[in-house]
Amino acid sequence: MKKLLLTELIHDLEQEMLRLGYSNRSMYHYRRRWRTLLQFAKERRELFYSEQLGMDCIEKYFNVFEKDANRGLSEKNAGELRIMRMIGDFQLHNTILRPFCQNKYLLTNSAFSTLRKQFQSYCEDKGLSKATTNMRIQKFSRFMDYLGSQNITDCKEITLPLIHAYIKTWAGYAYTTIEQNIVCIRFFFRFLLDIGEVQIDFAAKMPRIQIRKQTHIPSVWTKDELQKLISAIDRGSPKGKRDYAIILLACCLGMRVSYIINLKKEDFHWEDKKLIFIQSKTKTTLSLPLTQEVGWAVIEYLQYGRPSIDSPYLFVRHYAPFSPFVEGSNLYKLISRYMGLAHLSRLKKKRGMHSLRHTMASMLLEKDTPLSTISDILGHIDTNSTAVYLKVGMQKLKECALFFEGDFHHD
Repeated sequence: MKKLLLTELIHDLEQEMLRLGYSNRSMYHYRRRWRTLLQFAKERRELFYSEQLGMDCIEKYFNVFEKDANRGLSEKNAGELRIMRMIGDFQLHNTILRPFCQNKYLLTNSAFSTLRKQFQSYCEDKGLSKATTNMRIQKFSRFMDYLGSQNITDCKEITLPLIHAYIKTWAGYAYTTIEQNIVCIRFFFRFLLDIGEVQIDFAAKMPRIQIRKQTHIPSVWTKDELQKLISAIDRGSPKGKRDYAIILLACCLGMRVSYIINLKKEDFHWEDKKLIFIQSKTKTTLSLPLTQEVGWAVIEYLQYGRPSIDSPYLFVRHYAPFSPFVEGSNLYKLISRYMGLAHLSRLKKKRGMHSLRHTMASMLLEKDTPLSTISDILGHIDTNSTAVYLKVGMQKLKECALFFEGDFHHD
């Protein structure tokens, strides 16, 4: 592919941003930075864009690397880096990668929009959970965005080199992310073949990346870290009562975030001291023991914390219009906030809500609980998914005693 002059590259990038619907305000900001870059390149007598040119430009005008070294890099400074990175990515892939796209819905091609609805129905007919369907729709939309940037308006124009070029845009991402994208796109191509949109089995020709779950060591919390996290929650406020109940459901019962936010009042069988619900991922019924700590936390929230709204869902947002959590929410901001209040590091490991589930499973393993039993509690179909916890060091497991009796009792 012919390398474009910097002026030509910026012109084409501008046209693509206009096609994607960037606002006038955003375009004004980008154009200012482009003019700065063009002037800088002129002074250095450089006609083409390079990563070094871009980095030297923002270092000269914004001192971003010096600020980053001194931990003084603001969001505004980071934005300058993203502008240069966008130019470099556009030069490599002739497209604006999704992290730079501000609009959630970019399918301007009516045929692609129709195809999106068909694909959604296809996923649902295959029995995929709502969360999995939404994820595959998201990956589908990204691929359609890419096709649009390459002036492809019909799926019959798709070629294997085009698919490989799209896969190259994932360079630098984690292997698990790449694997997830490939799995979703492969599923999409099976759909296209089934409905006759393409005549070539692209799904069979896509590369396969095998990432065994057992190679991943899950993040776990120590007892001291959990005590600090829970102590940071203001259990006297309505929102604090909600968050306390949510965190206990994750670390005491090992529930997935998607299950927690979809809990309904009727799922709690108080007389039997059980929590019974249908798992969206496996479509099977899961019955969990309703411990005293979790039960009282939920009761306190229902009686003194939950807004009086007509919704079947247990947990709702605590600001108007007090709606349930959106599907796919991972509640990362919720736990991140309390980690900050508790002065717990967020840099060493991934510490989202899912890590509380890992911690509970690891504690059960340390107590010599059979993998088959842990699988039942976590809602895994087989023990292969649960075997990942064997990778956690035994000394680390010994720090994960989650017996809340005596530590986190009902006031």
